[in-house]
Amino acid sequence: MHRLVEADARPVLLIDGGAGSGKTSLAAALAAAWPDDRPVQVVGLDELYPGWGGLAAGSAQVPRVITGSGFRTWDWAAGRPGAWRALDASAPLVVEGCGALTPASRPLAGLALWLDVDAVTRRHRALARDGATFASHWDDWAAQEAAHWLADHPRDLADIVLRT
Repeated sequence: MHRLVEADARPVLLIDGGAGSGKTSLAAALAAAWPDDRPVQVVGLDELYPGWGGLAAGSAQVPRVITGSGFRTWDWAAGRPGAWRALDASAPLVVEGCGALTPASRPLAGLALWLDVDAVTRRHRALARDGATFASHWDDWAAQEAAHWLADHPRDLADIVLRT
């Protein structure tokens, strides 16, 4: 982390992995332990996915999030685009979520992490966290994850692979 912070005026860290792999928890922990005093902006792809069928669309927004001044969130309750979230182009940025790490986003980040965990543990963690809300969408979401992994090879793009 220290090398990332020292090397980049605006450090960008990408964290990818399947649902339940620990991406959100790791992003929060890294932001809290950031090695300098700048506030770290954490963007979760849950803010970008346009609903349960939107992994690819949310993933496609990541390069614009990294290079832009903000993005339109997704209002899950209303099922439509939500509020504008401004980003500080000078502040460190952590982008986490399945689809964060792609051939288009990787060159824009100083460090990329892939979180590896077996499918049974992932499912257990995700359903313990989100309950029935996620349970009815699990199979469709898992298919979208598999499509991302096949098309984008995020594990191969990562600088570091962590087993969680």
